[in-house]
Amino acid sequence: MITIDSLKECGADTANGIARCADNEEFYIRMVTMALNDTSFETLEEAIAQHDLKAAFERAHAMKGVLGNVGLVNVFAPVSEITEELRAGNDIDYSGHLEKIRTELEKYRALL
Repeated sequence: MITIDSLKECGADTANGIARCADNEEFYIRMVTMALNDTSFETLEEAIAQHDLKAAFERAHAMKGVLGNVGLVNVFAPVSEITEELRAGNDIDYSGHLEKIRTELEKYRALL
């Protein structure tokens, strides 16, 4: 079950996340739950596998915004990195970036 304490233990910046949710902890938990249930990461993986860098950038950029707003900084950092690579149109091996994101997402998703 997701709690403020369990999110903090995973490294979330809950103070900023809650502040962005009008200081409403219940609303914040709902927003985090929605973010973690979202399939954007899987869509990002598919776009990269298909070498559709434009679609991958759009997905990564959207993820970056959501993760930043809810303070999931451990996922936000690698998503920010991949977003900038994709923004530049770099056709590189993204597997390392994807693995970092997956690892951090799994920590948070285990709380669901």
